[in-house]
Amino acid sequence: MRILLVEDDRRLSHALKLSLVEEGYAVDAAFDGEEGEAFTDTVPYDAIILDLMLPRKDGVAVCRTLRLRKVNTPILMLTARDAVEDRVRGLDSGADDYLVKPFDFRELEARVRALLRRDGASREPVVRFLDLTLDTRTHEGKRGERPFTLSSKEYALLHLLMSRPREILSRTTIAEHVWDYDAEHFSNVIDVYIRNLRQKLCAAGEPDLIQTVRGSGYQLKEPMR
Repeated sequence: MRILLVEDDRRLSHALKLSLVEEGYAVDAAFDGEEGEAFTDTVPYDAIILDLMLPRKDGVAVCRTLRLRKVNTPILMLTARDAVEDRVRGLDSGADDYLVKPFDFRELEARVRALLRRDGASREPVVRFLDLTLDTRTHEGKRGERPFTLSSKEYALLHLLMSRPREILSRTTIAEHVWDYDAEHFSNVIDVYIRNLRQKLCAAGEPDLIQTVRGSGYQLKEPMR
């Protein structure tokens, strides 16, 4: 899942980005409202974390502009203001949720998970496909009753595949959702992570669920017979 973080406090932005990346998200950071809007022109984000008080264009104005442009990405608005009027203004501009600073990162991450589920994904915290399960809270995977561990990027890649089963995902689509602008989006990097996932999913001799579609990308589907 790829998140846009628009926060002008660079220390807070850096800390939030590091924490979100550790949770398996790809994160792009913008530091003012206009820059944040520009990011949304090129990447289909899964969620946006948007500060209310921003230079050049504040969060309310950014949120209204995105909604007028029919950008329906879930938006979590952050603010140091806790007055009811400020919360109402943020929500009325099109934000989906509101979090007052200072906050515990665990609450922010839980709210992001809730927004992602609300945006059409499974509302259950555990994602399933055949005998494969993935817990979005703990990032633990299981093949049948056999558990396996995942790195943050492996988790993000598997979550994307399980969120869109049977759909052929191009390398470009995978890069857009799993890696950020700071990463090198080489096809061989994606291939390496796919190979690692296959090894973990099939470590006990189980059938391969990740199919390579030559010239197109990858697909999570029932094993070939």
